[in-house]
Amino acid sequence: MGKHDDDKLAAYRGKRDTGRSGEPAGDAAASDDEDSGRFVIQKHAASTLHYDLRLEVGGVLKSWAVPKGPSTDPSEKRFAIRTEDHPLEYADFEGVIPEGEYGAGTVLVWDQGRYDNLRAEKQDNPKDMVASLDDGLVEVRLHGEKLAGGYALKRIEGGNEEQAKWLLIKMRDDGADARRNPTSTEPNSVLTGRDLDQIAGD
Repeated sequence: MGKHDDDKLAAYRGKRDTGRSGEPAGDAAASDDEDSGRFVIQKHAASTLHYDLRLEVGGVLKSWAVPKGPSTDPSEKRFAIRTEDHPLEYADFEGVIPEGEYGAGTVLVWDQGRYDNLRAEKQDNPKDMVASLDDGLVEVRLHGEKLAGGYALKRIEGGNEEQAKWLLIKMRDDGADARRNPTSTEPNSVLTGRDLDQIAGD
């Protein structure tokens, strides 16, 4: 991994002792594909339960903490806070971050799949994911096991770095369903089928 990629993960590494926490150190080779990649949503029972949305962009996982998790109802705007970039290997991380470590608590992979950058498909003014992040407007189509269709991330306060405040909004399409509540009805890991208590017990 080159110096540029190391810099991207400096904040991630500075906050945690990966040898103790069991989290990935971020040593895998980075992807060169900046427009389409992997997404993951991790359920994280830290000091408060929340969901972490991560999109692969430029060799790292751009990340947002979503306190209430994603909704399939377009009328619901879910608050999201930008967090530090995570390494690509984090997309498969499940386990317990021990007490005393940053983000202590249990993590499971709640949903995963691929995404398309909808703004890159616009004829008049296409934008790659880096430009979309800079603009404060990300529009993606998710191909997950629990979530499908378009979602918009819109920055409402702060810059493009950590702690900036965003909204996560479901677009009106075939994946929208105001009656569904997947965070409640489908709580388990898509990787192992386990719930948070089972992961903590294991």
